[in-house]
Amino acid sequence: MSYEALLALLDYHYWARDRMLDAVARISPHEFHRDLGNSFGSIRGTLVHLVSAEWIWCSRWEGQGPSTHLAPEDFGTVEDIRVRWEEEGGRVREFVRGLGPDGIGRESEYAPLEGGSVRSVFWEMAQHVVNHASYHRGQVTTMLRQLGAEPPASQDLITFYRERG
Repeated sequence: MSYEALLALLDYHYWARDRMLDAVARISPHEFHRDLGNSFGSIRGTLVHLVSAEWIWCSRWEGQGPSTHLAPEDFGTVEDIRVRWEEEGGRVREFVRGLGPDGIGRESEYAPLEGGSVRSVFWEMAQHVVNHASYHRGQVTTMLRQLGAEPPASQDLITFYRERG
């Protein structure tokens, strides 16, 4: 993967995140917290999982090894999640800028949450973060529809490229 393609993928990731959060911001607090029987229960639980995963990955890249996810209880509103996720997005972008074009192919070792040790190439891990978020954004879209709420505007990658020009 080229450095420019990775930067574009991250731009897509945060563009899609913002569309999703904008849609979630339109639902009531009750709907935001309501357990819909999804992987992480509620829309809040799913969004906290996403920002938590991004925090864990960026922490690993910076040489730290969190052993647990962020607690959903620490995020009462979608705005709480947005603020934290924007901070994490800034960390990710800063880290990628620091790597530069020659650094995205570096391999590093880290400890997964389930223990042990694995090695991965940076751009593959970053691509995983985006793919993982896409999967869970789909779940959030489904949950919004279950609630009868308006889903986010298109989060398709091709829509991002078309709008970007």
